[in-house]
Formats: sequence, C-alpha cells, structure tokens
Amino acid sequence: MAGLHPTVPNPAMALAGWCPLSLAGAQTTQLLVEPPWRPAVLWDRVTLTCQDSGTAGDTTWYKDGQRWRQEGGNNFTVTESGTYTCERPESGCSPPVNVSDDQVVLQVPARALLEGETLTLRCRYRQEKLATLVFYREETELGRLYNGTELSLSPLQLNHSGRYNCKAWVNNGVSQGWEESVPVTVTVHGEHLTAATLAAP
Repeated sequence: MAGLHPTVPNPAMALAGWCPLSLAGAQTTQLLVEPPWRPAVLWDRVTLTCQDSGTAGDTTWYKDGQRWRQEGGNNFTVTESGTYTCERPESGCSPPVNVSDDQVVLQVPARALLEGETLTLRCRYRQEKLATLVFYREETELGRLYNGTELSLSPLQLNHSGRYNCKAWVNNGVSQGWEESVPVTVTVHGEHLTAATLAAP
C-alpha cells in the first residue's frame, strides 16, 4: 500500500526505506566505529562517529530502521544493541553498523579487505572464559584455538570471500556446551578500488 512502511525483518532493508540517500544518489556519509571491528559488541564501549565531506548541520541518527534522535554532535557512545545509521545534510545516509549483545560474536575488521592482506578473525565470548574456539568458513572448519581469541588468514585471495562464524565451548561451572556466533559475510576486493569502496565496511 502506498505511503505505508511495511515491517521488514532485515534491518539493512528497513534502513534503506527510512533513511534517504543524497540528492545525487551517492552514499558519501560514513559511520565510523571504534573499536574498528564489525559487528561491534556492546560490552566494548563502542563509539559511533558520523562523517561526511564537511557539510554543516545536525546529524540525524536511526536505530533499527527508525528515526532515533537528532542532535548537533556527530558521535556518541552506544548503550543499546541494534543496527545504527546516520544522516547528514546533503550527503545522505551512511551504511548501517550493527552493535551486537550476543554471548558469542565473530568479528572482522571494519574496513575494506584487499587481496594480499591478512584477515584477523576474532571470536569473542562475553564472559571471556573459553576452553576451545572453532572457526568456520561456509561450515568448513578453519582451525581451533585453545588459548587466545584470534585466527589470521594470509594472504587473502578473492576466493576467501564468504560467510564466517565461530563456536565456543563454554563451561561456566553450572552448565557446559557449544555456543555459536551469527555468521559474518566477508568480501575480499581486488587491488583496484575506488576511494568510496575503501571507505565502506
């Protein structure tokens, strides 16, 4: 029905309907996350910064696809999990940034990943008490860690693109078992990239 916003299960799709692009259609606004990992985790004290080419005016923030708040500042410390995007005058909306509050989270660097680089995968558990971590790409095991949280892949190739996740063997003294992260999509880019691609997560 025209004029109505239907419920959209995918936050990124919802954001596209609520946050308009710039008049030129270019997505020049960027949403920077600190620490620079995706998805961000709420228990890291995450700061989001809305950045564009320098236009003046207030920043409008969206959370989970709906207008959340408008203020003069272009950054804030996140206190709630969800999917965030920001809008700046004339330059439109940023790509979305997800802040997770899951027990187990697989993180990758929040930047464009290029052929030949090293990819660091981080498997995080909220309690930081892990016995075993197992990393997967497209359901194929990549490796296990018995001490530490990071697994590196190097050198990156285009065929390293895909869906990654991890499992943690959790023993909290009351119960024990495997807990699994939500998959994260990794895209490896070739050597020739535009500046806009390099800026995108």
